[in-house]
Amino acid sequence: MIILFDIGNTNTHLGLADDRRVVKQANIPTAAWFNGTAQRLLAKFAGHARLQGAALCSVVPRATPQTRKTTLRLWRLPCLELTPKTLRGVGVAYPKPKTIGPDRLANAVAVRHRFGAPAVVVDFGTAVTFDVVDRAGNYVGGIIAPGLSAMTDYLHEKTALLPRIKIREINRAVGKSTEEAMLVGAVHGYRGLIRGILVELKRELKTRSLPVVATGGYARLIASKLPEIDAVDPLLTLEGLRLVWQAHVNTDPTKGNEGNKAPGYRPPGRTGTKALSNT
Repeated sequence: MIILFDIGNTNTHLGLADDRRVVKQANIPTAAWFNGTAQRLLAKFAGHARLQGAALCSVVPRATPQTRKTTLRLWRLPCLELTPKTLRGVGVAYPKPKTIGPDRLANAVAVRHRFGAPAVVVDFGTAVTFDVVDRAGNYVGGIIAPGLSAMTDYLHEKTALLPRIKIREINRAVGKSTEEAMLVGAVHGYRGLIRGILVELKRELKTRSLPVVATGGYARLIASKLPEIDAVDPLLTLEGLRLVWQAHVNTDPTKGNEGNKAPGYRPPGRTGTKALSNT
């Protein structure tokens, strides 16, 4: 079993995975890394799982060393950090690889593993991001737009009369109240944005078939009336991270060696994987 960390601006998505899939998931506030509560929350999440390793991807650089310290303290495990150098499963054809969000690289790994190439991931997080894998299996770039909540919260904060709203389905195209009008703009508007971008991506990639996977907080809502989206997978980023970790520990039995080990890898059955503290 391995523990996975997808560290976002608002939440850190935790995962426990075996060698086939992510089997358990939960979220903790990313602020927990800085207020002293992360260790307790992680110990509770992992329970009595016997951990062989740990991997992380982070868009909050100052949280990364805190994650490393905590996994060492709890389980004596260093973390494999997903970067362009540790990436496995996709190539990178991008001018400045170090500027790519590691979560986006994880998404690219997972979508290529599941659907082949070319393929696209739409991730509904704080921002709505599109991650593109070309027919050669390379991450080639993407698109970034404001997230739904970011957009509606901005309207509320910058105007005197527009309320803060909760994003939900709206079954009309003309709003009959201020809230409905904002929902139409957010929900139908973002569906139109996604549909239009996918048309342009197909044209640029010169393909008629382009598998699209949605992930993130509002993925199911937006995808429910977008036939262009082939699948919704809330665990996609964690799955990509799991695949990268697995690629680092895979063995080649024909050579009798243990391959390129991920940091801290422990074969099943070895001791020392229990939590050192639950405080």
